[in-house]
Formats: sequence, structure tokens, C-alpha cells
Amino acid sequence: MNQRHFEESIPNERPLMSEPAPISALRAEYENGSSSFVAQIDDLIRQGFTSIIRTRGDGDCFYRSLAFAYVDQLIRAEDPEVAVATALSSFESQKRVLQDANFDEIVYDLPCGVFTDLIKRIVSQSSDRLTPAGLLETFQDPEGTQTPQYIVMYLRLLTSAQIRTAPDEFEAFIMHPETGMEMTITEFCELFVDPMGKEADHVQIAALSRALRVGIQIAYLDGRSPDGKVEFVEFNHEPESSGKKSLLLLYRPGHYDIIDKNVV
Repeated sequence: MNQRHFEESIPNERPLMSEPAPISALRAEYENGSSSFVAQIDDLIRQGFTSIIRTRGDGDCFYRSLAFAYVDQLIRAEDPEVAVATALSSFESQKRVLQDANFDEIVYDLPCGVFTDLIKRIVSQSSDRLTPAGLLETFQDPEGTQTPQYIVMYLRLLTSAQIRTAPDEFEAFIMHPETGMEMTITEFCELFVDPMGKEADHVQIAALSRALRVGIQIAYLDGRSPDGKVEFVEFNHEPESSGKKSLLLLYRPGHYDIIDKNVV
């Protein structure tokens, strides 16, 4: 993942992360097209979902959405000091996974540092204390700091390391996403996990849930439900005693966004 490819993975045509919008705006996009999608969106509204936070559809949308939701949950935690300390401790454990996967420290040190520095700002006592509005601005990256891209890069490395170091958990599910042909774990990671701009599927989601020790819940808005219901799939490697809610993402074919019941 060289610097040139890293920089080229940042297209400029739309925001990396958009302002929260009413979920009714998503419904309006399908009103004159797909009644099955409209039925599923109505199901989300009935369940109390009020807003959607869109992320750029560039192949990194899963990792970017998850990172945003992860940090936002820390900001809004009942005790941010404890939540941040727990998260930072988890990052120290993640370094061992990266080392066990034979990633050189020079590869992951900078992106990991960018991510943890952002998290530390949640409990900062200075003017740079991270707020929900500041988080959105950081992920929109108006100053071109590339912070969101470094965070995506770190999550990709962590996902890859988790898959590589736990082959028994994943090898039965490893296949080429387009042809269905069997692949080795190394081939899969090198082609579909490590590079920027490659979409994530079940294997990557499960691996990152385990590596981050967070629950991830995906609402599948695919227009295929015969009764208009939305299927929610849970990936949960967080201890039940933690009491933390799963991070909730919305999947539409080839794309991930964030949905929420609280943000207006």
C-alpha cells in the first residue's frame, strides 16, 4: 500500500462523510423507483430509525462508517474517560495481532497513531477536545490531513492481521467474491483486504468485530424482502458484560452508511 496509491484513493467528487439527514430523504430517493426498497425503509422508520449519515461510495465505505460510529460511541459514552481508556488498552492488544501477522511496525505505527490520537482528543482538557461536530469535520477532512484515510488503512491492516492469525476461523469462508473460486488466506487478504478501495463482506466484518472487540449490526436494505422487513445481521465479539451497544450500519448493494435513532 504505497503512498501514491494511498493518495489516489481519495476521490474529490463528494464528501467523505455527510451531515446527518432524515431517513425520509433516503425514502424519497426510491419513491419513484423501487417499491420494495420503500417498504424496507418504512420498516426502519417504524422501528424508530430517524437519520442516516452517508459516507462516500469508494470501496472504503464500510471501514470509514465503522470508524466514525466507533469514535462517536466513545464520545457519547456515559463515562468517556473509562470508554477511552478501554479503547486505548484494546489498541495495545491489537499491536500484538499485527506483529503476529508479520506486519512491520513501520507499516502500522503511523495509521495507528493517527487513530489513537483522535480518540485521546475525546478526553482532552484543551480546546481541541473532540465533539460530535468535530468528529464529523475530521471525517470530512476539509484541510486535507488524510486522517480518515489513515484510519481506514489501519482498520484494513487490523482486519487482515486478524484473518491471517486465525486461519481456522475464516478459511472455510474464503473465496473470490466475484468468481466464487477458492483462494488462500494470503491471496484473499492481499487482493481484497489490504488494498484501499476494496469492498468489505462478511469475512472482513467478522474479523474486524473480533479484532476491535465490538459488536457490529448490519441492516440489509436490498429490496429482496417479500414482506418488506429489514434483516439485521449481528457480528458480535464483544463480551456481553460490557453493556455496549453494537455499532449499526446500513447496507445497500455495494455500499455502507450509518443509521441512527437519535441523531436528527
